[in-house]
Amino acid sequence: MTLDRPVSPNPYDLLPAAPSFTVTSTDVTDGQPLGDDQVAAAGNTSPQLSWSGAPEGTKSFTVTCFDPDAPTPSGFWHWVLVDLPADVTSLDAGAGAEGATLPGNAFMCRNDGGPQAFMGAAPPEGDQVHRYYFVVHAVREESLGVDSDASAAVVSFNLAFKTAGRAIIHGTYQH
Repeated sequence: MTLDRPVSPNPYDLLPAAPSFTVTSTDVTDGQPLGDDQVAAAGNTSPQLSWSGAPEGTKSFTVTCFDPDAPTPSGFWHWVLVDLPADVTSLDAGAGAEGATLPGNAFMCRNDGGPQAFMGAAPPEGDQVHRYYFVVHAVREESLGVDSDASAAVVSFNLAFKTAGRAIIHGTYQH
């Protein structure tokens, strides 16, 4: 059974404007279906990401993956990686694994499924196509000012006031 609901807008269009920069991936092609590696029931592996052109004054990065099409009023957070050092400009596939060694003081907060790790795409069977926004947020401070117990909503709230720029790539998936 497909849930009949309108497609929500790009959630980042609803936030205060921020300069954009470039993010690319060997695993995610913008606007195209995710590969099995990024699906929870198959590979459950965070994608490779590389970014460039972050705004001057960037002191750290936060990387997130958000599904605005989940059948909840608040979407579903699949990945929240905080306080990456400003000199980091890429992540290898699998960097979001639970217990992964991260550079500098970087850490992961819990995804909406519970673990402090990346959770692959897992829309309800028969539901509409879901979009998975992988976003690299350039942050004006070395630390976002949260800890690993922070919810994705608290991380996002802090990003609203500390973001210097955003780089966005999104994949899709339907089960």
